[in-house]
Amino acid sequence: MLSVVTPLWQDRPAHENLEVARLADQLGYPELWVGEMATYDAFAFATAVGLQTSHINLTVGPLAVHVRTPVTMAMGIASVADLTGRGAKLALGTSSAVVVNEWHGGSRVRAAKRLDETAIATSELLAGKKVMFDGSTVRTNGYRLRLPSPGAELTIAAFGPEAVKIAARRSSRLVLNMVTPSAVAKFRELLDAEAAASAGPRPKIAVWLGTAVDATEESHMQMRRSKVAYLAAPGYAEMFTEAGFGEIVNLAKSRPHPRQILESMPPELSATVGLVGDLLTVKARIAEYERAGADEICIVPATAGDPGAKHTLEALRPEV
Repeated sequence: MLSVVTPLWQDRPAHENLEVARLADQLGYPELWVGEMATYDAFAFATAVGLQTSHINLTVGPLAVHVRTPVTMAMGIASVADLTGRGAKLALGTSSAVVVNEWHGGSRVRAAKRLDETAIATSELLAGKKVMFDGSTVRTNGYRLRLPSPGAELTIAAFGPEAVKIAARRSSRLVLNMVTPSAVAKFRELLDAEAAASAGPRPKIAVWLGTAVDATEESHMQMRRSKVAYLAAPGYAEMFTEAGFGEIVNLAKSRPHPRQILESMPPELSATVGLVGDLLTVKARIAEYERAGADEICIVPATAGDPGAKHTLEALRPEV
């Protein structure tokens, strides 16, 4: 299945994401992912999308579990579902130190435990239960949704093994961002093993991939720019090194100015963790991810050189 992610590019006007959402709806994509970065509040934007489109279902997140509480997230997604009349799901994650520590003044201490306990409490709230939860990192006492339950299924964003274990136990879907097919295959194996060990159902895997059909010079640059902060990050550094980009990873680890990393980045790096090329190339790449174990391919469309991602979304529109 193909779905669309509002791309939230920081080099583009924020309102362009609404254009992407409306076009995805018009073209028949079944699901839109609404993340959150530096512009719109995710629940507010998801509500706006629901009120300006006709059918597309919404997944809000991944939202940082160190920033929002189970109650605020359950309330938020129930509000989106009630106000828009759409199917609405919630995705959780631990986010980055920049978002949690610097923007919000919080701490990512005991991240895996916080993710696990938040998933437990939030899923109970979404099921319409009156929740009494007293964990070591999360507490909530006595709240019950006053709005209709949007459903208790969660999606969990994961990259490390501990988060994958949590996803296997607590979610119906694991979402991976910007990974190679080889990495997807490894996560598929780990997730299936953890699900079997817990005697739970097999969660699906959704993969967010930067996408540009017939990429322009502008879209190539946009996608390369989005990789700069990931090259030295734990897990990603190893993945990019394994994919043959050890030289640029070592440069990133030396903490030069981001401009130097961008200027030194091999042009082919974006295609290693994304869908870039002509239509046949992109479709072949989608098939490669599906063979590796991805159940859902989530298009994060480049919009530089392709305003509103019109060309890319039309090229990949679902078959009726």
